[in-house]
Amino acid sequence: MEALSHRERIAKILVGEKPDRFAASFWRHFFHLESTAEGLAEAMVGFQRQFDWDFMKINPRADYHIEDWGFTHEFSSDEFTKHRKTYFPIQSVDDWEKIQPLSMTSPSLAEHLKAISLIRKQVGPDLPILMTVFTPLAIAGRMLSDKRMLAEHLREHPEKVIPALRAITATYREFASEVRNAGADGLFYATTAWASEDMLTWEEYVRFGLPYDLEVVGGTGADALNLFHVCASSNYLKRLAGYNYHAAMYNWDDADPTNPTIDQGIGLLHGKAIVGGVDYRGWLTRCDASEVGYLIDKLKNQSDPSKLIIGPGCAIDPATPAANLKAIRERL
Repeated sequence: MEALSHRERIAKILVGEKPDRFAASFWRHFFHLESTAEGLAEAMVGFQRQFDWDFMKINPRADYHIEDWGFTHEFSSDEFTKHRKTYFPIQSVDDWEKIQPLSMTSPSLAEHLKAISLIRKQVGPDLPILMTVFTPLAIAGRMLSDKRMLAEHLREHPEKVIPALRAITATYREFASEVRNAGADGLFYATTAWASEDMLTWEEYVRFGLPYDLEVVGGTGADALNLFHVCASSNYLKRLAGYNYHAAMYNWDDADPTNPTIDQGIGLLHGKAIVGGVDYRGWLTRCDASEVGYLIDKLKNQSDPSKLIIGPGCAIDPATPAANLKAIRERL
C-alpha cells in the first residue's frame, strides 16, 4: 500500500479500514517551555518533528484551565519539574459563588487559542491536532488545594457548587468551539481522576459529571475529531461507553489491572478506535530500546491496526528515554 499521510491514516482507522501501517501517538509535558503560547508551540512542534506521530495531543500546562479564575503558580524553568502552585481560588465553600463564565479573551484562554493557531501554521494541514480540555469536575477540583475537598462540597453543599460547574461548562463549551476555529480538529477530553470509583460513586458522576461533559464536547461540532480519555484506576469506562461523547477515539490506562484491557475495550466501544497498548509507567520507562522494540512487535502481532492506535495510557514521564520512543516509531 502506498504510504498515507497522517490524516489519511487516521481517517482509515476511524472507518475500520486497515491502514498502510500501525498509527501511534505519544504526549508529554515540557514544563520549561509551556508558560507562553510561543513556548508551548515550540515544544509541541519540536516533539512532533522529532518523532513524527500520527496525531498531536497538545499538552498544555494542566492549570491553564483555572488561571483566569484567580489560580496562580510560579513557572518552572526546568524541563522535568512541575510549576509550583501558589494560590487556589476556592478557600471555603462560599467561594464557589465567585466562579462566573469567562470570556474567550481572558488571558490564559486567549494564550492557548493562540498556541493552537501557531502550531497549526507550523505543522500544516495533514496532521490531526487535539487540544486538551478537562471535565468541568476536574477543573473545579484544581481550584482547591486538595481536590478531594470538592467531593465533600458536592455532597454537603451541592447548591453552592453546581452554579460554578455550570459556569465552567459554559466557558469550556465556548472554548471547545473556539479551539476548532483556531485550527485544532477537536479535543483530547480528559476526566482525570473523577470518572473513577476512587473519587465518586457512579450515581454521583451521573449527577455532577456526565451532563456537563456532554455539553462541553458538544461544543466541538459534529465533524470534530475528539478523543475521550478516561483517566485513573478503577475507572468508569464500562459505564461511560454507553454515552455519546462525540468521540472517535478512546484512551485509558489499559495496563492498570483495575481497568479494562484493550480487548475488553474493543468489545465495549463498538466501531471506535482505541489509543493505548503501552505500559507508560512500566516497561516504557524501564526497558532499553531493544526491549521496547520487541514489545511493540508483540503488540502488533496481537492487534488489528484498524482498531488500535499505539499510545500510552496517559501523558508519559518527561524523562522517558528518547531512544525508547524512537524504537516505537521505527517499529510502526
